[in-house]
Amino acid sequence: MNIYTGGSFNLFHEGHVELLEYCRKLAGDGQVIVALNTDDFIARFKGKAPTMTYSQRRAVLLSCKYVDNVIPNYDGEDSKPSILDAKADMIVIGMDWLDKDYCKQMSFNSEWLNKNKIALCYVPRTTGTSTTKIKEIVKNG
Repeated sequence: MNIYTGGSFNLFHEGHVELLEYCRKLAGDGQVIVALNTDDFIARFKGKAPTMTYSQRRAVLLSCKYVDNVIPNYDGEDSKPSILDAKADMIVIGMDWLDKDYCKQMSFNSEWLNKNKIALCYVPRTTGTSTTKIKEIVKNG
């Protein structure tokens, strides 16, 4: 089974590891493919450039034992091309997205998922760690 997850993965932390470990468990003998947001997309979406460049974030992800491949999320707001390129059987995302409209943000809906035979799975987040929290700690000492 090919598992797709995506994001910025800026300042790689234990919450990212936890998500990727879930992906690995779900993939079994299949692949875990991470669609990594480009620097341009992050600047547009978050209003500022990422702390680490795309190539730096990609290198960190590829060093993670749970990740098989990293591809660019080259269409930014529309993740469908990256999802299809990954030949995803399942999209895995953290439970923190449950109250947000993840499908809308990724520019797909349940009909598109069903048509392409792709499942969407929300996995628990237990660490509470986030890049935003890390940046706040660094900023405030």
